[in-house]
Amino acid sequence: MAVLVAASYALITLRGPQGIPALIQKQRQIRSLEKENADLARDIETRRERIQRLREDESAQELEIRQRLKLVRPGEKVFILQDPVAPKSPAAQP
Repeated sequence: MAVLVAASYALITLRGPQGIPALIQKQRQIRSLEKENADLARDIETRRERIQRLREDESAQELEIRQRLKLVRPGEKVFILQDPVAPKSPAAQP
């Protein structure tokens, strides 16, 4: 009788909210967070390399500043391209 009670208790406990389904869900969440951490670590390393490159190379630094501030040197020509506007279909017009 004690074995039956213990087995029933174990079965109910494992199937409950703190049981095996919760364990599987937590394992999925852990894998997801580990993947996110790995992605963030790669992003951080890429940014560190870029910062180091900008610190070491003056021309890269100047180019970065010019691109962000949209500065042009005298005599340079700048071409600004816009995406073409899609024509409206005749069915859409009233």
